[in-house]
Amino acid sequence: MADASLDIAEQVARVIRSNEETQKFIAEQRKLIAEAAKLERDRVLAPWQIVAATAAATAALIGGTVAVVKLFLP
Repeated sequence: MADASLDIAEQVARVIRSNEETQKFIAEQRKLIAEAAKLERDRVLAPWQIVAATAAATAALIGGTVAVVKLFLP
């Protein structure tokens, strides 16, 4: 009878370890899915970031040009 109870305890311990490993795997998969979603979002937004940076640089160049013209042509 003691052997059967040890065998059951060993099986229960294996099931618990298996469940813990499964939970770790699920958590890792969720993390990878979240990272993939972030990368996809960044990929979609990248062209708009380039447009915004270009517009800001253009505005800065125009502003600088206007300042120089006002300085030399009062």
